[in-house]
Amino acid sequence: MTTSTIDLGKFGVFVLGGVFSGGATPDQAQEIERLGYGTLWVSGSPPAELAFVEPLLDATTTLKVGTGIVNIWTAAAKPVAESFHRINATYPGRFVLGIGAGHPEVQGQSGKPYQALVSYLDELDEYGVPANQRVLAALGPRVLKLAAERAAGAHPANATPEHAAQARAIIGPNALLAPVHNVVLCADAEEARAIARKGLDHYFSLTNYVSSWKRLGFTDADVTRPGSDRFIDAVVAHGTPEQVASRLGEYQRAGANHVAILPLGGFDNKLALPVLAKLAGPLGLSRQSD
Repeated sequence: MTTSTIDLGKFGVFVLGGVFSGGATPDQAQEIERLGYGTLWVSGSPPAELAFVEPLLDATTTLKVGTGIVNIWTAAAKPVAESFHRINATYPGRFVLGIGAGHPEVQGQSGKPYQALVSYLDELDEYGVPANQRVLAALGPRVLKLAAERAAGAHPANATPEHAAQARAIIGPNALLAPVHNVVLCADAEEARAIARKGLDHYFSLTNYVSSWKRLGFTDADVTRPGSDRFIDAVVAHGTPEQVASRLGEYQRAGANHVAILPLGGFDNKLALPVLAKLAGPLGLSRQSD
């Protein structure tokens, strides 16, 4: 088992990248750091050349940046490793390589995802990427175990605090658990759920997520588009800043080390900053002086 040495902070930010958006700008990264968030995760399946990471790290001083995630089917391990070493040499310990097998519905891949992930990790080992600076997108028991054995830990998305408790039992006490949780800052429950359903619509067609939700006890009706109220309330924290902060805090009590916050409501990452600013106080984050 790999012992985690990464301190991501209690809370981080998950921003849309890839086909959805360009990812965060250096100015946005500075503001995220100023608000007290520990890690900035950029989603999507970036190319193997991870040059987008360096401007974000260059603009900040302590913020860590992670990929959420590099897709093993579309980004070869050798150039990914070369990018990692270049970034880590300049910004030691501040880059987290998140990798995963993605979704067959998106890539149309052939082959067995688990074995492909093991082979990819073997290559990263060969190219000298340290296990304690990589995490796996892991939802099910088998990949969660792999995340504890071959990486710093797991970075699951679209999960719940209940999933975090189950994951902690699987990965043991030392591995990193850094889930992503969706957020809608809106006190009107029906309006919040409508925003949430729009943001989650794509995921109802992805088998990996649907299977994970069913393992948590949700029914076919719960996880069939557009999703039941029970399901939406479980995977999306909504309400006032205090209510959302309380929900996110359940992850720590369930065994998570870090929670990456994904504000829903639009594909423009600028829309996330007001949400993050309102949450910083209730989350107990320390803002830096201007």
